[in-house]
Amino acid sequence: MTTAHNFHIPVMGIGFTIDTPLKVSQYGIDSVISLVDDILLEKLRKMYASKNNLSYQEITDKMEDFRAKRITSYLDLIHRLAQDKFEQFKNTTTETAEDIKKYFNALPDSSTFKQEYTQLIKNDFNLADIKKWVKDSMPIGSIDVNIMTKVDKDNYDKKEKLPSEYNDAHAALRGYANSTLNSSVVLSAGMNPRLYSYMEQFEDFYPNTNGIIKKKIVLKVSDYRSALIQGKFLAKKGLWVSEYRIESGLNCGGHAFATDGYLMGPILQQFKENKEELIKTVHELLIAALESKERACPKKPMALKISAQGGVGTAEEHHFLMSEYNVDSVGWGSAFLLVPEATTVDKDTLDKLVKAKEDDLYLSNISPLGIPFHSLKGNTKDVEKEKRIIEGKPGSPCPKKFVALNKDFKEKGLCTASRQYQSKKVEELISQNLPKAEYDYHFNKITEKSCTCVGLGTSALLVYNLDTKIEGEGVSICPGPNLAYFSKIATLEEMIGHIYGRNNVIQRTDRPNMFIKELLIYLEYYKEQIDDFRMNITDKSRKQLVSFGNNLNDGITYYQNLFQDKLEELSPSPTCVTVQLDGCRIILNTLQEQVETAEKKVLT
Repeated sequence: MTTAHNFHIPVMGIGFTIDTPLKVSQYGIDSVISLVDDILLEKLRKMYASKNNLSYQEITDKMEDFRAKRITSYLDLIHRLAQDKFEQFKNTTTETAEDIKKYFNALPDSSTFKQEYTQLIKNDFNLADIKKWVKDSMPIGSIDVNIMTKVDKDNYDKKEKLPSEYNDAHAALRGYANSTLNSSVVLSAGMNPRLYSYMEQFEDFYPNTNGIIKKKIVLKVSDYRSALIQGKFLAKKGLWVSEYRIESGLNCGGHAFATDGYLMGPILQQFKENKEELIKTVHELLIAALESKERACPKKPMALKISAQGGVGTAEEHHFLMSEYNVDSVGWGSAFLLVPEATTVDKDTLDKLVKAKEDDLYLSNISPLGIPFHSLKGNTKDVEKEKRIIEGKPGSPCPKKFVALNKDFKEKGLCTASRQYQSKKVEELISQNLPKAEYDYHFNKITEKSCTCVGLGTSALLVYNLDTKIEGEGVSICPGPNLAYFSKIATLEEMIGHIYGRNNVIQRTDRPNMFIKELLIYLEYYKEQIDDFRMNITDKSRKQLVSFGNNLNDGITYYQNLFQDKLEELSPSPTCVTVQLDGCRIILNTLQEQVETAEKKVLT
């Protein structure tokens, strides 16, 4: 497949990349839209239809299957508008020989499109032929979508529970499947067997005899075992995973799915070593399933991509991932929050991101999903939350209910960040007559949850001056730790140049290597787990901590061996990296000793 770039822009929050394809796809850059909030998608569809003098008919929540229909309609509109911009871009890019040269100079040498162009101009050619070839061959960036598989709330028609295909994630999948897009759905947040099985119903997810799939499946994973299990599960249904997108467990933005101490480098190594076996094993299951369904079978083994994302910040790291682990694409997320030409971030939040340092970016417990969540201190949604707590009215009004998944009090479910849920939990807490310190601890645990399903989309409403009466103006933001080292707003051209090493947008000189940064975050996470263990010592948690520490230890050894042979490729400096690894080993040894001390208490 012809590609222009070897990086992609992952999904960020709910609204930050909601229209990114419309901004960057004409340049051949792949990006991802979140499908969580159909209400937000409908508002933007109305706005873009008006801006482009297109007809618009509202899809109200009174209509049958409104969520899926809203998603389909929004994606079809973005697809249409992106294609129009792409055609305009092709025309302007091919006006002169200089324009064509400028376009290709911006691409990386590894770009298949650039390689084809370089080969072409070695032969005798005329400008007219080159113009035609460029117009016919120039690739548009893929308009991909993201579905969080576990955000799959049951839905009701009044008091009657609807069939599972009307659940939120199912409806989102159907909305995408019915769209005109030829792209990929990125499935994240773990395995949802019922949702995966539902994919069987849609023709576009199946390959033809040439191995071409109109709508490809991408799995976001944080370890090889998970990838293999999910890939085999889908293959048994005749569905091929076209890409495994490996994300750092903790050195990433948004929700953080920590591994059991497995670090990104060793995980990438495992994928590299087992890729061919992965293809062979899963492909055999795929063919068997397709034959049993009497469907077309690919004549050749299916293509498989491996990509990586999480904490990448320099051209050296980007190149290292591609050369050392043979990844097909590298995801650049948080840094693009500072590129208004690519993402949709309101001015107030953008100013906060520019000023953010390491201590301002933290792994929080604010997500109603109960999963650690990267956040920015002082974000306006949290300010809004704290104000309600002070006023004695903790919790959000919960206007959208996308994560109303807790069924402790209601069969329909409540969001743990909602006022209704928190008031009930606080009532329970008061009835226990706990000592003040213990009461305060549990009160904070209840009220720290924030209304992220609204807050992560509000920024787009503010940017485009759309109505926020229902949502309010509070914004949640979810940058990864890597953002601390990016401290200025950049143009799209500057950021692309930074990725490929043509310029540098990082002003600080103290940024650690991405692998070291992830290791440091894991050590801090390990320390927190040990602290929790001391409060509730069990044999099961002891074994988990021992295993976690051993895996971190193996990871450090892996990096020491790897970096010994790759010193010249490291950033910021070989000496710095090796010294930091030695320091991490010392910290880990101390933490493991603490586990051993606690272990003796268990045994005695």
